[in-house]
Amino acid sequence: MAEIYATARGPLARLAGPLAARARARRHARFFALTRLPAGARVLDVGCGALGLRALEPELDITGVDLAERPHYPGPFVRADAAAGLPFDEGEFDLVYCSSVIEHVPPERRAAFAAEVRRVGRGWFVQTPAYSFPIEPHSLLPGAHWLPPRLRKLYWRLGAAGWEEISLLRRAELEGLFGPAQGERFGGVVKSWVCVRAPGAVSRPDG
Repeated sequence: MAEIYATARGPLARLAGPLAARARARRHARFFALTRLPAGARVLDVGCGALGLRALEPELDITGVDLAERPHYPGPFVRADAAAGLPFDEGEFDLVYCSSVIEHVPPERRAAFAAEVRRVGRGWFVQTPAYSFPIEPHSLLPGAHWLPPRLRKLYWRLGAAGWEEISLLRRAELEGLFGPAQGERFGGVVKSWVCVRAPGAVSRPDG
């Protein structure tokens, strides 16, 4: 979990890092059990970063996927852009895990990204920060994600992260891609949305 805010800068990142790691562990403990993974399940971690799900579930059979090369990733790894197609067969994995990734995908490419997640996985776990939460979780600035792009870019300079065009999702958008979403709350406010489909579940969004 040390990779959270690993590339961010300033005191905000140093303060937020441990809090974010604890929040991630709590979220994982609450929601990941809903996947009901069978013994010997194969998992694909899309947007795995340096470690990803392996930090939380080191005993699982996990294959990592990322846009960037990850030479030190501790397991099977494929460099690929999910929105452009993944080099796996339909239903090859019991679960596709995707945590805090889809908000980085340009809105016009999200349907293709989601279709690939649904194609290669018999189930999925997709988490993304909530648009309605007042703190933008990458810059760590209040309301940054609610500003128009030109003002957002200027304001972003005050925050913890370098500029990136990030578009947080509303619940309806996420549910249109992955089905029913549950809220992870902080102080009574939804901090992120989580969509879980266990392998073998009947319904799939039309996406």
